[in-house]
Amino acid sequence: MTQLNLILLWHMHQPDYRDYATNEFVLPWVYLHAIKDYTDMAYHLEMHPRTKAIVNFVPVLLDQLEDYIQQFSAGPVRDPLLRLLSTPELDQISMQDRLHVFDSCFLSNHKTMLQPYPAYKRLHELYNILSKRGEAELIYFSGQYLADLLVWYHLAWMGESVRRNNEFVMRLMAQSEGYTLNDRMQLFNLIGDLIQTLIPRYRTLAESGQIELSSTPHFHPLSPLLIDFSSARDSLPDAALPVNDHYPGGRSRVAFHLSSAIASHAQRFGEKPAGIWPAEGALSTPLLKIFVEQNCQWSASGEGVLVNSLRTSYPDDPIPERNCYLYQPYRIAGEAEQVICFFRDDQLSDLIGFEYSKWFGRDAAENFIQSLERIHQNAPSQATPVVSVILDGENAWESYPYNGFYFLDDLYSLLDNHPVIRTTTYRNYIASENIDNIVTLPTLAAGSWVYGTFSTWIGDKQKNRAWDLLCAAKNSFDLVMQSDRLTDQEKTAACRQLASCESSDWFWWFGDYNPAHSVASFDQLFRQNLVNLYHLLKLPVPAAVLEPISKGNEQAEESGTMLRSS
Repeated sequence: MTQLNLILLWHMHQPDYRDYATNEFVLPWVYLHAIKDYTDMAYHLEMHPRTKAIVNFVPVLLDQLEDYIQQFSAGPVRDPLLRLLSTPELDQISMQDRLHVFDSCFLSNHKTMLQPYPAYKRLHELYNILSKRGEAELIYFSGQYLADLLVWYHLAWMGESVRRNNEFVMRLMAQSEGYTLNDRMQLFNLIGDLIQTLIPRYRTLAESGQIELSSTPHFHPLSPLLIDFSSARDSLPDAALPVNDHYPGGRSRVAFHLSSAIASHAQRFGEKPAGIWPAEGALSTPLLKIFVEQNCQWSASGEGVLVNSLRTSYPDDPIPERNCYLYQPYRIAGEAEQVICFFRDDQLSDLIGFEYSKWFGRDAAENFIQSLERIHQNAPSQATPVVSVILDGENAWESYPYNGFYFLDDLYSLLDNHPVIRTTTYRNYIASENIDNIVTLPTLAAGSWVYGTFSTWIGDKQKNRAWDLLCAAKNSFDLVMQSDRLTDQEKTAACRQLASCESSDWFWWFGDYNPAHSVASFDQLFRQNLVNLYHLLKLPVPAAVLEPISKGNEQAEESGTMLRSS
């Protein structure tokens, strides 16, 4: 009986939330996802040692996790929310700190992370009553209220595996209110312990052969666009491009991000990654050539990119049924042929990302297995399909009851014992399968895992303005680097700051279809990164950098962290 090879790739990423001028963390999402999603994902894999998967860590996320480890071990605490959690006299904090608590401690999916907890829900109701009367009224909230709110927010963000197995967390949840400084400090120390053990847990899983660890260019740049803005027109011929016709020195910047990622990965995990998941699944032929230079074995993208590539490669032929083209690896003709490319099943990936959170966990897991069984049944004769399911390893679970605990547990249990479905990794698949006869695509149409295009990052007026601001900063960077104005240490700092400016995440958020609160945060972060870069270059900050790029939409859905693939 032929088998079906299933690749589960969980992509772990958060952009750089550090302000390099102050060394403060502007937003807390790295450590919150660490104690919730990265912790739970490791737990489910540990509980199901027969389930294989790929876990993709973006180096800038690992940089920040290690930064938090240093804060917990040696101080000082540079995350405002963590600092407030461990502040002794909350009655005496400033109004600015009070506002930070209120602005931060209700940011979550209220249906799954607030409403199930009566004590936390009551804190929210009290806040709603008093906040309607104006900001000045917030002074009347006691230090005890603030303590309880800070504790409950972190309990709501705690991984389900921790809530079920840690007696201290169980006690705090049963206590429900009246938390002491000692309670808060124990919770603070637990957060530090969870982050401290994360990277070693995944390294152990990799050393056992259960998971493959892959990487992404260091600061998560939208690489095809850095190389060539016009690649956006492979999938959208009429896409509007920035005023600047190219990003200065883009190819060398992508090569820098990739080589830095590979070195980071080798240092942390003891070996170079066999494959690279490009930021946003964004591929182009020039990017694959850079992967070849670094001896990467495999890469992957979205189904839409494959469909566009088939249309471009065979314009006179109709697109066949999905089961005839999707579930197999490809090579791209020419200099990029060395890298084996895989393409995700967008439908199955989006079911996990957007739909199964509304189902009972067991029903969702069984439906997923049945979908794989249908793919196996409909596969061409003698074919051994390889099905790629690739999605964020953190953002989906906020919408699931119990952080997706039952869905993942049931899914892995069903996969462990299935007679036909075999979980594997790309590295193992390449090593064990006959890949000599892989189909070669004449042309790769550049695109991403979102819609198969780059429209989420370029083409919109606001996004293009952001690119123009970045291009101007890069031109200034190049001129200063060619001069003798900076010391070697100052050049290193400027290079790191530029790399943070090049992240794809900033461009993701610009646009009126995104929620205003998130857009304001990321708009400010992007422009502050540019401000810091100009300061490091010892240049005046252009006035345009000080003006907001995008305002977002007050009526937009609260979470814009993930988009459907189509």
